[in-house]
Amino acid sequence: MLRAQGRAVHQCDGGWVPVYVDQEQSICLMSVGFLLENPDEAVVWRGPKKNDTPPGTSDEHMATVDALRPYGPLGALVVTTPQAVSVGDVRRELTFCRKTGLRVLGVVENMSGFVCPHCAECTSIFSRGGGEELASHAGVPFLGSVPLDPELTKSLEEGRDFIREFPESPAFPALLSIAQKVLTEAPARVP
Repeated sequence: MLRAQGRAVHQCDGGWVPVYVDQEQSICLMSVGFLLENPDEAVVWRGPKKNDTPPGTSDEHMATVDALRPYGPLGALVVTTPQAVSVGDVRRELTFCRKTGLRVLGVVENMSGFVCPHCAECTSIFSRGGGEELASHAGVPFLGSVPLDPELTKSLEEGRDFIREFPESPAFPALLSIAQKVLTEAPARVP
């Protein structure tokens, strides 16, 4: 999605250095894909806590948070889908963020309905409101709901600029609003 295929992380004394994806070096990411020789290669790693930890609280997540600390991340943007099983997993992720001292910028509900491209009616395919309820329960901001949009999926898979190419998409105002909410937090934290 960020056109970072083929990039590599580097090791330094403090561990792995994430890959910057923009010229200003303000956005960086870490992906297990950077550690694989072939994108079709399976990741078969073992760890002592692997089998009994909930999603988002394993060794990799702790190592990622520790590796990012020197770069002063703004915090975590937590994404869930509306279904109860997803909300339950993400609730544990919020606990993980608190325990590691990682500020939660907010919760986003993804796949929040499907807007028909012909009549513009929104159908809640899975359920609705799980993300907003989770945010309220956790005392963190709810940043918004993003509906399913085939054009968004296609543009991400092709590395295209969704915002410029599909401004009429029903997902556009949701993504714009979420981005604006996150960016209002950024100036207070950027040196």
